[in-house]
Amino acid sequence: MEGEFFAHETAVIDEGCVIEKGSKIWHFSHIMSNCKIGENCNIGQNVVVSPEVELGQNVKVQNNVSIYSGVTCDDDVFLGPSMVFTNVTNPRSTVNRRGQYSKTHVGKGASIGANATIVCGHDIGNYAFIGAGAVVTKTIPAYALVVGNPAKQIGWMSEYGHRLEFDNNGLAICEESKETYKFENNQVTKL
Repeated sequence: MEGEFFAHETAVIDEGCVIEKGSKIWHFSHIMSNCKIGENCNIGQNVVVSPEVELGQNVKVQNNVSIYSGVTCDDDVFLGPSMVFTNVTNPRSTVNRRGQYSKTHVGKGASIGANATIVCGHDIGNYAFIGAGAVVTKTIPAYALVVGNPAKQIGWMSEYGHRLEFDNNGLAICEESKETYKFENNQVTKL
């Protein structure tokens, strides 16, 4: 383990982890071997970070989250309370599928709401916004707003987390940051 980080006395941190400076690991969390936690992350209470998981810088993991092997998160990702990643699409108690984990990548600045489930093998684009309780069963594009079970896209979000309303020229302005976004070819980019 490298750097200076805080770990509550009840946290379990296995050998072979890399936890960078400024990160905090709270009550009853288990950080398993060979995972990497970037700078200034916050790992809430009762969180499991499985082997080989990689979290970028400033990732916020709320209470009761399970991040299973095969998951990687870029910088500034928010994982809401009790959300879950999966890593096997066809689990069976009697069949060992270790080594067959599907991968899931969460892009920079994405937010995943409380109690959402991300079915493995489906990436989440940069700054996407997954609503509370959503069940993601397909890849989500950058800036997309998705809700429901199965999750359906209902709009687009700014990097500040505000719904974007595009004009006839395909332009939208974030109400908070005043940054401009362009909708073209069914994708959103920040100008």
